[in-house]
Amino acid sequence: MTSSSADRTNAARPEPSSLPAPSQLRGIVLLIVSTIVFAVADVITKRLASTLPPPEVAWMRYVTFALAVVPAALARGGSKIFRSRRPGLQVLRGLGMVGSSLIFIESLPYLPVADATAIFFVSPILIMALSVLFLGETVGWRRWMAAALGFIGVMIVVRPGTGSFQAAAVLPLVSAASWAVGAVVTRKIAGDQALTTLAYSSLVGGGVLTLFLPFQWVTPDLPEIGLGLCMGILFAIGHWLVVMAYRHGNASMIAPFAYVQLVWAGLLGYAVFGSVPDPWTVTGAGIIALSGLYTAYRERLRALERKFSG
Repeated sequence: MTSSSADRTNAARPEPSSLPAPSQLRGIVLLIVSTIVFAVADVITKRLASTLPPPEVAWMRYVTFALAVVPAALARGGSKIFRSRRPGLQVLRGLGMVGSSLIFIESLPYLPVADATAIFFVSPILIMALSVLFLGETVGWRRWMAAALGFIGVMIVVRPGTGSFQAAAVLPLVSAASWAVGAVVTRKIAGDQALTTLAYSSLVGGGVLTLFLPFQWVTPDLPEIGLGLCMGILFAIGHWLVVMAYRHGNASMIAPFAYVQLVWAGLLGYAVFGSVPDPWTVTGAGIIALSGLYTAYRERLRALERKFSG
């Protein structure tokens, strides 16, 4: 699954003018590396989801993630790291994120990784729309046009009403919507430390998924356990890279490089599963990426306007 836009929002970052070019470049490199890590983790997830129930795969991811994050949180700040100014919103954010992960994993046995990733990348557009509804943000007509273009791209990938349509293609879209809810909630709890947010996410996700285990449990063999550990560790590394990337670079500058993940998803999907994105998927993914890039460009212009008008 794509890198965490919610974690980006929660990472403290300086203004563009205070960031030297080498720091911006470091942020871009870190984000690109995170896209490779996430793409590899998604391929492993698809492999596991073909033999294990998706809730169990998601549980393996979250348990490993928690084992990586919680000790780091305790070492850094002790038990006070779990003291949130808005604990209820932290739990709500965690539910949005775990719901997104579970639904995305549910889609992987039926869809190529590239298709699922392309559809999921509509999440920045959904975040923008939800920010208008729940945060009172103002969005100009240009960004609404970019959002409409992004949805056209999704429809090209999904192709509803045609013989190529798969009902499972709706799942990454629902996953993106759940992720967007979590990301918008994150903006309401920006006063908490990033590590606090990650700790809450891992604990809430792990707790919720543990409730599913008695109903859908298949005992994994040793190779599956090994893959599960690799998957969880990669996701933990990927989230850490995203947080570090946004501490080194301004969000509007480096966010567009997240779309590089579409390339890795296609290449790894072909290398591991032999799945080649069809022309419709490539076209739709390109339109989604263009929509996101333009949205990021407009965000950068708005940030500069606020800077010079203030």
